[in-house]
Amino acid sequence: MSNAKVGVSMLYCLGEPFNRMVKRLGSMNTRYIEILDDGTHDLDKKRIDLLRETAKSYNLTYSLHAPFADINIASPVKPLLNASLKRLTQSLANANAIDAKMWVFHPGQRTGIGQFYPGADFKQMCQSIQQLYTQAEEYGINIALENLPAKYWFLMNTPEEFQKMYKETNLPIGITMDLGHANLEGQIQPFFNLLADKIVHIHASNNDGSEDQHFGVEDGNIDFVWFAETLKKIGYDKSVIVESMHKVPESIQKLKQLLA
Repeated sequence: MSNAKVGVSMLYCLGEPFNRMVKRLGSMNTRYIEILDDGTHDLDKKRIDLLRETAKSYNLTYSLHAPFADINIASPVKPLLNASLKRLTQSLANANAIDAKMWVFHPGQRTGIGQFYPGADFKQMCQSIQQLYTQAEEYGINIALENLPAKYWFLMNTPEEFQKMYKETNLPIGITMDLGHANLEGQIQPFFNLLADKIVHIHASNNDGSEDQHFGVEDGNIDFVWFAETLKKIGYDKSVIVESMHKVPESIQKLKQLLA
């Protein structure tokens, strides 16, 4: 038996009106909900108040996914970097306002000029992580950095890169282990073999190994039976957030069955 908490990301609702998304929250067959602070769902006071009321009505526990559209915490262009950090700092305040138990954010991206400054993007990302961690500490919010695929120009594709980041920053920051992203790199088992103690939040979707397709958990080549057994073996007792765009209710139910 696992003590993992199966939840759901509202990513699949991002294209619909915010209020319609909120109305879904009480019928998701889980009380663990990940809200996106991005796009047309970016948070403001009115929306924060609505989320707080909804959480109270349905006994929900939130995590918050930080903005990622046009955000780059490794940008070599200072005005763009500063704009990214300003937006992320506001998102941390939003996480505090909705009493989110976890704030998930993306690593930096490589740019077209990065080849002229070897290692500078990684160094800048580490400095940005330190800045965000300090802010999160002031709010008392747990934050976790997500692994992303190299094919989309992101840093932090492998457990070795996370180990390098830990050496550079010396921060006790957790990992949001995205199974779909790791599958594109063939890195699911290496992450669990090398950094299981750092994994504090999990995004679960499936794909065929070619693109980040966000399929339901049974519709791809990720071995979710192995995954469930691994979580039981390591005693993982934190959130597993379904981040599928398809067959969302079925994915929640399947993970609950596998982790029972």
